[in-house]
Amino acid sequence: MLPLRRPDLFKGGGLLKPCRGILLFGPPGTGKTMLAKAIANDAGASFINVSMSTITSKWFGEDEKNVRALFSLAAKVAPTIIFVDEVDSMLGQRARCGEHEAMRKIKNEFMSHWDGILSKSGERILVLAATNRPFDLDEAIIRRFERRIMVGLPTQDSRELILRTVLSKEKVDKDIEYKELATMTEGYSGSDLKNLCVTAAYRPVRELLKKERLKEMGDSESRVDASEAKTEGDKEAAVDLRPLTMEDLRQAKNQVAASFAAEGAVMNELKQWNDLYGEGGSRKKEQLTYFL
Repeated sequence: MLPLRRPDLFKGGGLLKPCRGILLFGPPGTGKTMLAKAIANDAGASFINVSMSTITSKWFGEDEKNVRALFSLAAKVAPTIIFVDEVDSMLGQRARCGEHEAMRKIKNEFMSHWDGILSKSGERILVLAATNRPFDLDEAIIRRFERRIMVGLPTQDSRELILRTVLSKEKVDKDIEYKELATMTEGYSGSDLKNLCVTAAYRPVRELLKKERLKEMGDSESRVDASEAKTEGDKEAAVDLRPLTMEDLRQAKNQVAASFAAEGAVMNELKQWNDLYGEGGSRKKEQLTYFL
């Protein structure tokens, strides 16, 4: 966000120039798209969300014109963040078998406007992308993403903070142990934790509906009185739900499982890609056995 907020700091010298591309990669449900929205909001920049439907056309040559129009619009309303969600579907490898010729033209045009002979050095345009499969990206695209940041699964402390944030506006019992919940939900993403809290919040609603149904079946006069009260006045009493308890969250934990395998093959591929190309990776390439 710093080059977008303070361009005066990046005018002197040749090396100190603003970053043109940032890639957020990691498992699904970890908040990559939400992070992009937060960056655009805090930076005070124009936000352009790009997808294949906004660029592609059935007419020959229109795709390249749309890419050119995208970057000319971004230059006019600068500072601008061009956000490409699921970037692997749009800027994947050009050597892919069975790829249409129009897709390759879109990628070449995008790269030439982004960081090529058609781009200007003074433009404050940031291409921000998010993907679950960074290993499907083209090598030339990876080079243009100067910063490649892995947004991994939340740690135990992060899960506790996420649960506290999600349940902060709800009516919650005092006996809820957030640390225990954070320990129980090992391998859950931020989206899974929210789904867990939503599932738990349905339990008091179901209990209230069950009590009302039993009351209606047992006492017919109360049902008549209730209908008369509704016709007499439009003021309806607020529904009084009981607060969420620890037992609700435990039962919801049995229903909601983690949507991503933390120790699966895809996670291993993400970690390996982060070690080779990501920010903060080990950069250690395994030595081939026949050289030993």
